[in-house]
Amino acid sequence: MISAVVFDVGETLVDETREYGTWADWLGVPRHTFSAVFGAIIATGLDYREAFQVFRPGFDLDRERQARVDAGQPETYGEDDLYPDARPALAKLRSLGVWVGIVGNQTVRSGRILRSLELPTDFIATSDDWGVAKPAPEFFTKIVEVAPCPAHEIVYVGDRIDNDVSPAKQAGMRTAYIQRGPWGWILRDKPEVAERSDWVIHELTELAEIVARENNSSPSDAAE
Repeated sequence: MISAVVFDVGETLVDETREYGTWADWLGVPRHTFSAVFGAIIATGLDYREAFQVFRPGFDLDRERQARVDAGQPETYGEDDLYPDARPALAKLRSLGVWVGIVGNQTVRSGRILRSLELPTDFIATSDDWGVAKPAPEFFTKIVEVAPCPAHEIVYVGDRIDNDVSPAKQAGMRTAYIQRGPWGWILRDKPEVAERSDWVIHELTELAEIVARENNSSPSDAAE
C-alpha cells in the first residue's frame, strides 16, 4: 500500500538551471564552465559545494547567499522553473487519495516560494524549517512523524542516491529515483541505484501508475 508520496525539491520538482546560472554570474565565470566543473565534482563523488571552492577558495555558501540578498540578487525561482510534469503529477496523486508532501534541503526563503506557488500538496517543509538536513536520519524521521501513515507506506522521490534514496530506504520508506538533473544522469549507472531504489523513473507522471498498481486500482478511477 502507498499512502503518501514525498518529494525532494531541486532537480526533482524544480529545474535548477537558473539557480546555478546565477551562481556562475555571481562568481564571475562563464555558465558553461561552472556547469562543467559542477558535473565533474559530482562524478568524482565529492560534495557539490566543492564546485564553488574551485573558483573561489574559502567560499562560504551561507554567507554568500546572504551577500546576494544584501545586493538585491537573491536566489529565486518560480512557476517557470518547475519541471513540466511536476504540477500534473502532484495533482494526479492527490486525486488518487494519496497524501502528498514536499520536503527537501532548502532555505526558509525557498520554503516561502514553494508555498506561494500553491502546489497541490498536503505538506511543505524545508531543512531550514526543521533545523536538520539530508542525509541525516533525523530528517527522514521527521517525514515519518508528519505523514499520516507508517514509513513503509511512504514513497520518497529524489534524484540523488546519497541524499534521497539511501537514507529514505534506511528509514523504512520505499523509494523512487528520478533520472534527471546532474546527479540523476551522471550517477544513473551506479549499482546503488538498482540496489536501493524500488523504482527508477524518468517522469514524475509515472508515479500515478505505480501507486495505482500497488494499491490495486486504476489511475483513472478517481476521475470517474
